[in-house]
Amino acid sequence: MAYTIIGCGSALPERTVTNDELSGFLDTSDEWIRTRTGIETRHVCTAESLDELAEAACRNALASAGLEVSDIDLIVCSTTSGDHLMPAEACAVAERLGAACPAFDVSAACAGFVFALDVADGYFARGRAKHALILSAEKMSRLMDWEDRTTCVLFGDGAAAVVAEAGGESPIWTHLVTKPDVASLDVPGLAGESPFDERRAEAPASHLTMKGRKVFRFAVSSMEQELKLLVAETGIPLSAIDHFIFHQANERILESVCKRLDLPEEKVVRTIHETGNISSACIALALDRLDRAGELHEGDLAVLCGFGAGLDVGTCLIRWKKA
Repeated sequence: MAYTIIGCGSALPERTVTNDELSGFLDTSDEWIRTRTGIETRHVCTAESLDELAEAACRNALASAGLEVSDIDLIVCSTTSGDHLMPAEACAVAERLGAACPAFDVSAACAGFVFALDVADGYFARGRAKHALILSAEKMSRLMDWEDRTTCVLFGDGAAAVVAEAGGESPIWTHLVTKPDVASLDVPGLAGESPFDERRAEAPASHLTMKGRKVFRFAVSSMEQELKLLVAETGIPLSAIDHFIFHQANERILESVCKRLDLPEEKVVRTIHETGNISSACIALALDRLDRAGELHEGDLAVLCGFGAGLDVGTCLIRWKKA
């Protein structure tokens, strides 16, 4: 059993924050951020909750697919920054939608959307679902140390979703891998208030920390390896692929991968200049943008590749055949 993506949707916070605004309270500048990351603005939650953004993205995806909530048999949400430690973000979304189906989260950081697609594919293969909502929702602004210019300028908030239907030609190829390394990209958990926890006072704040150079090298080398493996195992040359939809972490990462693999710039999707890094929502958002712009055509081949904390990497090759 395989699947076909039949609907896409996304939602971003209304508030955009420019590089110049960040330079008002950080030792940085628009030039410093743009030349090192490619980011010009990012969307940041103010009055919106992540639950609200996630619901809106799902409703947009359902409308795109021409389905009702009652048609959905499964909701899988990728997030590392949900509005709730429990229940799952997917449960909150299911309640807001009025859904009555299994709903749970997947945590694989920026590779999460591809991991969630693979989970849904397993449900299709076992005949456990006909239609699934695969959602990525991230409020990265809540995880930032807003005095650390090396990290807080990189991230934004948003949500995006697809509706997948059992049957079809996708995925042609999927590969998931974890190269265990917690310290390179980490958000410590809540310290809590247990009177028995002897290490509670030592617990660091729940802020994102990143070893930037190490993550950069990991991202570029992993993406290169993934695409070469795809070619070796499918026999499909990179020249036959119509869209390369990579995680949007840094423009320099995208440029390096394009150069190493001689990828045509026009085939590599970019949203990072407007949204920054929205963790696992980047790939689903890019799919929605392409679909609504009429740039995805029946039969097109698209590579989805996400990489991030874990260190996790998820890649799949799909053939586009939206109903």
